[in-house]
Amino acid sequence: MELNRFNYCTIMKKILIWLLAILSTASFDTMAQPLPTKEQMVWANAEIGVLIHYDITLFADKPFDYKKKETLPPLKNFNPKRLNTDEWIKAAKDGGATYAILVVKHGTGFTLWPSKVNPYNVGNTPWQGGKGDILRDFIRSCKKYGVRPGLYYNTNFNTYYEAGYIPFKDSLKQHEYNEAVYAQLKELWTGYGKLFEIWFDGGVMSDDKGGIAGRIAKQIKKNQQQAILFQGPMGNKNMVRWVGNEKGRAPYPLWSTADATTSATGAFEIKDLNGHPDGKIWCPGEADFPLRKDSGSRGGFMWNPNSEHLLLSVNELIEAYKTSVGRNANMLLGIVIDTAGLCPQPDVQRLKEFGDRLKKDFDKPLGKVKGNSLILTLDLRKIQPVNCIMLMEDISKGERVRSYTIDAMINGSWQRLGKGISIGHKRIQDIAEVKTSKLRLTVEAAGTPVISNFSAYYLP
Repeated sequence: MELNRFNYCTIMKKILIWLLAILSTASFDTMAQPLPTKEQMVWANAEIGVLIHYDITLFADKPFDYKKKETLPPLKNFNPKRLNTDEWIKAAKDGGATYAILVVKHGTGFTLWPSKVNPYNVGNTPWQGGKGDILRDFIRSCKKYGVRPGLYYNTNFNTYYEAGYIPFKDSLKQHEYNEAVYAQLKELWTGYGKLFEIWFDGGVMSDDKGGIAGRIAKQIKKNQQQAILFQGPMGNKNMVRWVGNEKGRAPYPLWSTADATTSATGAFEIKDLNGHPDGKIWCPGEADFPLRKDSGSRGGFMWNPNSEHLLLSVNELIEAYKTSVGRNANMLLGIVIDTAGLCPQPDVQRLKEFGDRLKKDFDKPLGKVKGNSLILTLDLRKIQPVNCIMLMEDISKGERVRSYTIDAMINGSWQRLGKGISIGHKRIQDIAEVKTSKLRLTVEAAGTPVISNFSAYYLP
């Protein structure tokens, strides 16, 4: 009888420990934590976008200085004879892009749509007899090719209004500028349909510094609440942040959660933008960089004649893909448009080469597995060379992996190939080439890990 009581107590103790373990895991898995919105999940899956700069500065007939209104190029200069937004978007799609962002107002203040707020816009130029609207054409082209449209509008810098990143000393002048910005954004957000992403280069000036971030936040919620917001005003959902450089190189580890978004311009590099796994908001990173390397005052984002030699190679683009998308960020590639209104043919060709290479490298893994456990084994069915690993989490459940290791079965025993920290939407990791038939992923996680993809590749 005593023996039976002992066995009963032992069994009940084990059951209690087991239940506590389950409850502990379940409590984490269901506890309040930052999770992506459905729009942020669609954005993460989009992975690659393009950023298209086009401004009247390309048509300047004398030196231009953003700080001097008198140097603004005259409207009569703007007349691209062959402008074709279909060509832009087809080139972007051939390069793997699933979304495109058009810079509708850069630092000059010149707008690519016929704004009623001031006369410095495409509607008062010779192009199409003053009846043209580049933003309208751009959105039509995006719909034609199945690419999601977005736009960039710099709220802080505007040569036409003599505005910079520092508030006006004259409060009346600041008020007039704020009203102009607000009115133009309202035109954009009510006249062109739903937008996939809105880009605020340098963020939005806060109310306490003289800006109208609060009013803009309310306008977004009213008119474009589904849009992804790059460096948008706090208080909105669907935020994404800058990775700190314009080289297509996200920091690692890179967590989608952080305590704040960024509000910096691309004029300088900032560090320590990793986020952290216990951040309070879901605000993933976007890595922008130009297809043409930096070429002086215009950077690589706007066209310069005779700069085709500055095009990134396909290998450089693949590396940037690995250090952006492969580090849990989206890749945003800047493409130039020339004075004729076309994406130059060398750039079109390079985009096509990159898109083809992406498919060749990553469309057909050697093997693939998924699962919800701390250890996953990938059976390749035969011994074959491997030199690259892809990992993905189901981010609808958050980012639960805190670290991981990769091992390969070689000559009957497991050998360490590599390790890492964050995974998030996607992690691509090059490893030393090995010949193996089995790979093993071991993770440390907060709660139950949800690995949606553990796959292996051999990249020549």
